[in-house]
Amino acid sequence: MAIQVQIPTALRSYAGGRETLEISGETVEAILQAIASDYPDLKPHLFSSDGSLRNFVNIYVNDDDVRYLQKRETPLKDGDVITIVPAVAGGSQAGVLDPIVSGLGVELSNEEIERYSRHLIMPEVGIAGQRKLKQASVLCIGTGGLGSPLALYLSAAGIGRIGLVDFDIVDHTNLQRQIIHGTGDVGRSKLDSARDSIAEINPHVQVDTYETMITSDNAMELAEPYDIIIDGTDNFPTRYLVNDTCVLLGKPNVYGSIFRFEGQASLFWAEKGPCYRCLYPEPPPPGLVPSCAEGGVLGILPGIIGIIQATEAVKLILGTGTSLIGRLLLFDALGMKFRELKLRKDPDCPICGRNPTIRELIDYEHFCGIGTEEDQIMLRENQEIGVTELKSSLDGGEEIFLLDVREPHEYEICRLDNSVMIPLGQLPARVGELNPDSNIVVYCRSGARSMKAVKFLSEAGFGTVRNLLGGVLSWADKVDPNMPKY
Repeated sequence: MAIQVQIPTALRSYAGGRETLEISGETVEAILQAIASDYPDLKPHLFSSDGSLRNFVNIYVNDDDVRYLQKRETPLKDGDVITIVPAVAGGSQAGVLDPIVSGLGVELSNEEIERYSRHLIMPEVGIAGQRKLKQASVLCIGTGGLGSPLALYLSAAGIGRIGLVDFDIVDHTNLQRQIIHGTGDVGRSKLDSARDSIAEINPHVQVDTYETMITSDNAMELAEPYDIIIDGTDNFPTRYLVNDTCVLLGKPNVYGSIFRFEGQASLFWAEKGPCYRCLYPEPPPPGLVPSCAEGGVLGILPGIIGIIQATEAVKLILGTGTSLIGRLLLFDALGMKFRELKLRKDPDCPICGRNPTIRELIDYEHFCGIGTEEDQIMLRENQEIGVTELKSSLDGGEEIFLLDVREPHEYEICRLDNSVMIPLGQLPARVGELNPDSNIVVYCRSGARSMKAVKFLSEAGFGTVRNLLGGVLSWADKVDPNMPKY
């Protein structure tokens, strides 16, 4: 009995680039073991060293989470489809919710009536609904790929107050997808650029800007004044931080994530259904799931997912339609397909379950294995080198083995002379190609993947191995201005 197994983009490189697998087996366990046997590089991404399924990987049979069926012993039948849903980046049935604002005491000017006329003639919105939108407040975490369409469409829809949290500046590499910014904004604060774009679209919107990184110290204060929190982030520490903040404050969390050609969206609200931790109790280890900066993203994709998030927020304010509470929406741009998976509230969830153990915000960098003391020790042991220092060493004739851990298509864009490419995901299988006695400098695009490679090689017994700080981006900035940046 052949079962179709759908492999997500983030894991396809470990499955021979396959989108789907046809594997015979009568239970989920049999299928998983067959996958692990046929694709050994995929096995550590699915199973822990003790053989248990990793907590950040969910397995669905058709549309049902196996955790709420018979787990790995769930029986299969002809025509069943298994979907592997890893973190990228239970509960009540999805349904119509009461509006979160009343709209009472809010008036629309003649100019606003004209501006929103296409809303006003819809019975689902009307004057009463538009007043609710004007009274509502939404906090957008991030003004990047997801935050751009979010902020633009929410402001055009007439949301009365929009908060924006960001601390970055506009870069040329942002312009492929972050449509709230333009070429003339490069070098500017993203918040300033976003505020100006919103004002151009709708001067009636109050825009509050918070030029800061959201942390455990300020998250509660930032989120408390707003009705809805929308997660437009691109890293796991902030994603768990936003989730926990919303649970503790009792606020809805509109979730979205993107990677290459695939996206996810849902509405997490612990008072009505599951939270993000119900779906992914633990984050993946650092480096296992690449970021958009490392893996890339179709520029149009965040527009699609961001607009879905904006739509969920507007429906929530109006109290109309069927929300994504209890549902995970999956979008595949390559196949132009939407799928929907059921989510349930986890009674043992550490923050929204029956006996929560998380009652305040924690150290999310440590929780996600980033910035731990171990990492700091590694850095203090001189396992990094700057680009100018590397250039001087190479010019001085020092024998250095340059290891590029990016992907082949990145290597084609630019590279350091005489470097050898072994993608980070292939490094464990190909480590035998390297000489442990070599003087190795590892580099990637920005220094993140190469740091993980340095840690791996050091633990594997390599003596002299250093990370190139800032990667090829820093090399282009400080050494070779003719090198293309991406």
